[in-house]
Amino acid sequence: MPETKLKIAVQKSGRLNEDSINLLRRCGVKFNNGLGKLKSEAENFPAEIYFLRDDDIPEYVHDGVADVGVVGENVLAETGKAVDAIEKLGYGKCRLSLAVPKNFAYRSLEDFGGKRVATTYPQILNEFFAAHKINADIHTISGSVEIAPSIGLADAVCDLVSSGSTLFTNGLREVETVMQSEAVLIARKNLPGDLQTILEKLLFRIKSVKAAGRNKYILLNAPDEKLNEIVALLPGIKSPTVMPLATGGWSSVHSVIGENDFWETVEQLKTAGAEGILVLSIDQMIQ
Repeated sequence: MPETKLKIAVQKSGRLNEDSINLLRRCGVKFNNGLGKLKSEAENFPAEIYFLRDDDIPEYVHDGVADVGVVGENVLAETGKAVDAIEKLGYGKCRLSLAVPKNFAYRSLEDFGGKRVATTYPQILNEFFAAHKINADIHTISGSVEIAPSIGLADAVCDLVSSGSTLFTNGLREVETVMQSEAVLIARKNLPGDLQTILEKLLFRIKSVKAAGRNKYILLNAPDEKLNEIVALLPGIKSPTVMPLATGGWSSVHSVIGENDFWETVEQLKTAGAEGILVLSIDQMIQ
C-alpha cells in the first residue's frame, strides 16, 4: 500500500516563497525545489510539496488537490474559499490600504464616495466599503495598481503595503488600513484521520520553530555574591540553569529570554555584575 503523504502547497515565486521554504526546512523537512520544479517529494517526512501561484492555493486546497497550503490572509479573504485557517506563521506581514494622491485633500472615508478606486482586491474592498456605507466605483486591475491615478484610471488605490516606499515613489500617501495580513497555514475541510495525524506532526514542528524565533538562548558568568540578583532577571522557561565554574566564587548561568526584552535584559545583567554574556539563536524550542 502506498505511503500516505500530506500534500503541501506553497507559493512558487513571490514574497512568501522563500520564507515558506525556509520554514519547512527549519521544521526538518528535506526536499528539492530546483528551478521550475512544480512538485517535490520530501526525503524524510511523509509529504509532497507543490509549487503553485499564490492566488491558486486556496482553490487547490478547497478542491482537495492539496491538503494544506501557505497563503497570505489577503489572498484567502479575496478568494473566499471554504478552508480552515489553522496557524498564523509570523512572516509576510503587510496591510491592505487605501491610498490617495498627495494633493488629495483627504479628511475621512466619506471622501471616497463617488470616487474611482483601483485594486486587485475588489471582494475585500467591496465588503469594506459596504460596512462603512461608502458608495465608490471600484475598478479591478491585475497589476501596477499604484500608477492608476497618475494615468487617469482612478482617483485612489487599494493595494498591499509593507514599507510604503512604492506608494511614495508614485506620488501616493496611505490614508486608511482595510486589513492586516500575514502568511497563514490553511487546510481543506474534513481532512482524513491519517492526514490529520501528519498535519499535527508538522504543526508541532512549526510551533517549535515559531517559539524559537521569539526567544534567545543566553549564557553568562556571574559572581556568586550577585547570583540571586542575576537569576531573578532570568526567569527562563521554568528557571535558569546554574553551574559552578572551575574558578572559585563564579557560576555559569544558562537561560532563555524573549527577543522583545533582549536588550533591556542584557543591560540589567551587566549592571548586576554579569560577565562574558553570550547570546545564541535557537533553531527549535520544544515546550
